[in-house]
Amino acid sequence: MTGRLGIDDVRPQLLDSNPAKAVVGEIVPVSALVWREGHDAVSATLNVRGPSGSATRVTMRPSPNNQDQVNAFFVPDVPGEWTFRVDAWSDPLATWRHAVTAKIEAGQSPAELFNDLEHGARLFDEAAAGVPDSEKQTLIDVAATLRGDGDLRARVAPGLSAATLHLLELFPLRELLTRGPELKVRVERRQALVNSWYELFPRSTGGWDSEGRPVHGTFATTAVALDRVAAMGFDTVYFPPIHPIGEVNRKGRNNSLDPDPSDVGSPWAIGSTEGGHDAVHPALGTTEEFTALLNRANELGLEVALDLALQVAPDHPWAIEHREFFTVLADGTIAYAENPPKKYQDIYPLNFDNDPEAIYEEVYRVVKHWVNLGVRTFRVDNPHTKPANFWHWLIEKIHASNPEVIFLAEAFTRPARLYGLAKVGFSQSYTYFTWKVSKPELTEFATEIADMADVSRPNLFVNTPDILHASLQHGGRAMFAIRAALAATMSPLWGVYSGYELFEHMAVKPGSEEYLDSEKYELRPRDFEGAVATGDSLEPYITLLNRIRRENPALQQLRNIHFHDADNDQIIAYSKVDALTGNRVLVIVNLDPRSAREATVRLDLAELGLDAGSQFQVRDAITGVTYTWGEQNFVRLQPLQDVAHIFVLPELPASRRERLAWREITNYRA
Repeated sequence: MTGRLGIDDVRPQLLDSNPAKAVVGEIVPVSALVWREGHDAVSATLNVRGPSGSATRVTMRPSPNNQDQVNAFFVPDVPGEWTFRVDAWSDPLATWRHAVTAKIEAGQSPAELFNDLEHGARLFDEAAAGVPDSEKQTLIDVAATLRGDGDLRARVAPGLSAATLHLLELFPLRELLTRGPELKVRVERRQALVNSWYELFPRSTGGWDSEGRPVHGTFATTAVALDRVAAMGFDTVYFPPIHPIGEVNRKGRNNSLDPDPSDVGSPWAIGSTEGGHDAVHPALGTTEEFTALLNRANELGLEVALDLALQVAPDHPWAIEHREFFTVLADGTIAYAENPPKKYQDIYPLNFDNDPEAIYEEVYRVVKHWVNLGVRTFRVDNPHTKPANFWHWLIEKIHASNPEVIFLAEAFTRPARLYGLAKVGFSQSYTYFTWKVSKPELTEFATEIADMADVSRPNLFVNTPDILHASLQHGGRAMFAIRAALAATMSPLWGVYSGYELFEHMAVKPGSEEYLDSEKYELRPRDFEGAVATGDSLEPYITLLNRIRRENPALQQLRNIHFHDADNDQIIAYSKVDALTGNRVLVIVNLDPRSAREATVRLDLAELGLDAGSQFQVRDAITGVTYTWGEQNFVRLQPLQDVAHIFVLPELPASRRERLAWREITNYRA
């Protein structure tokens, strides 16, 4: 309660006063509970202010399933800090309309309604004072008609007309105006929400020598590899650390503690006598050659994401010059990283409690170094093992001068920490998508990430260098297509680690999610071109998925997923709509990689903007085949042929889009 009228549960609003999240072009739903004593009508207005100070006022509408909840939305058109406020007010004309209509329907006479008609006339006189001169006469005429003679319904009709209601919506007569709290929404560039990521190791782009031995890649060979990444339709190419790699305690192949002299080590063991976090590995090239790589990526429409891993090898300059940055044990040695039973003898974690001011400033200097070179995206390694207040400080400080920078949190952790990191400023977050495989798990997961859209933007990576899920190890090639189709359509953000398109599925040992011959510890050049030529690659399918994502704005929205009934526990069906464009997509996936599955899919037509009993065309964006569908439809999906349908419905007419938009936002806030 904030004043004369009640304004409660305003959303989006984070409890810790951090701003909610949005991007340019995204529908941002706003809702509140507004109420007062008695039976008089209460209305509400959404007041939105952009970064430049431009203001917009939007009439809020009541929810169909909660008369006290009001809803509206706005679509930010520039990045920056936006503010919004919900104002509640007593609506005397809405109260009058309800009362006079009810009394007329009850059969009361003009004489009995004399006071009601005069009260309405006075209200319209008062309302006329608040509209532009060009519109005043309309309301003055309504008042005059109420005071005139003739048929009762005819006298009241102008005050109830659509034209009058529209004018009053634009210029309402407000009493007991109560202003709610001013809240913030941090709006980032669109790429923070709509983005396809591809991860590759630059050092693995060198191919083989004449004797078939891997050759260490360079920034120049990586630039060549980017052509293929861009052709697949990816937006961001992510590189694991490109810095010098420690010699002390270097890991060998398959995480061996006994490396050969030729072993390249893990790129996450950052730093050596050749430099630290602000240096590049000499075998990759120079800083100037890295800048040339960035330029080539820009030419191809790609952004380069760098890994920000705040840990060091034992021979990193920080470990030598700043022992206070670390935990020093009783025997005088620095503690290496552990996640029992895993041990990481080749890296030291930072201790942010020893000398926080110096650590903060040094990390800021490193990040700013790469930003100044042209890097605009960082994938942050294990941020949940560092203090949240540090991330808040760092991201705010970077955004003060470079608000376009995107930070992705690689935090496979408990929800409180995952969402907590999103609240303190991370633009995107890794998720538990990799481990969600059954229909109930996927339904619950997709519903949660949509519900949490004000807080977190989930990036659905199908695999990572650390995570080869059992479903991919044992599910066969169809499972790779299934998981790609799900990830690419459930969230506007998804990611692929190199080798996925070649169906790499061998684990280092039974029960492990580590790859055999992991690229984390050795060079792994791949013959992508040869695999495509022999039909032994998922690359064409991934390319198609990225094209479908770009062509369909519905797949670029996070909040709007709706699940439809399918009477087979291995068939999942869901839709997404974009009310701004009228674009509608219906996705149906066979979760069984080994068997053909059949189902009857029962559609909630209202969620697609359709009337009950409608018949309509659906075009499969994967095969190009068109079908006539209705409320109930038979589907059959077979592995290695058509694991999924991605149906595109005809564009919704403009006349129906606003209705669908209001349905979407009220569903989201229900």
